[in-house]
Amino acid sequence: MIRFVKIMLVLAVASWGYVGALHNLMDWGGTLGAVKATTSMVTFEGGTDKWQATDASWLVWLGALFIVTSKLLTALLCTIGSLKLWQKRTAESNEYNQAKVWALSGCGIAIFMLFFGFIVVAESWFELWRSDAMRGPVLGSAFRYACLIGVVALFVGQDDKSQITLK
Repeated sequence: MIRFVKIMLVLAVASWGYVGALHNLMDWGGTLGAVKATTSMVTFEGGTDKWQATDASWLVWLGALFIVTSKLLTALLCTIGSLKLWQKRTAESNEYNQAKVWALSGCGIAIFMLFFGFIVVAESWFELWRSDAMRGPVLGSAFRYACLIGVVALFVGQDDKSQITLK
């Protein structure tokens, strides 16, 4: 039963990646706009006067592509991971544990994107923490996603030998 739960959780992370990337691509203008609002620092008073504020289109595009690519890579790795876990669901613990690499890599990519992109770059470098408009919807969501995906990764990554299995 625990193995099925792990597979479902990995599929949930894959779904998060697919849905997020799809929405970013379907509203590409909004995606670029959100990144530009962050890098130009227009969402809080005095932000545009800061030395690091920029609306350079190459940086905005790079940020948006980083987000979408990371979500797609997360989705792909977690999809492969869930398939590998499904194939090994009745295997010995060692084999099942080895099949987790793809799923854990997908979770790791998501956490990296959310931590580096949103916390290090957006919040720290571009001081998004100052923005009342963006703090909750953007930074709060990124933190929530990173924490939940991290919990999934910790649960999935637990050594299968330590799990109690129902027979």
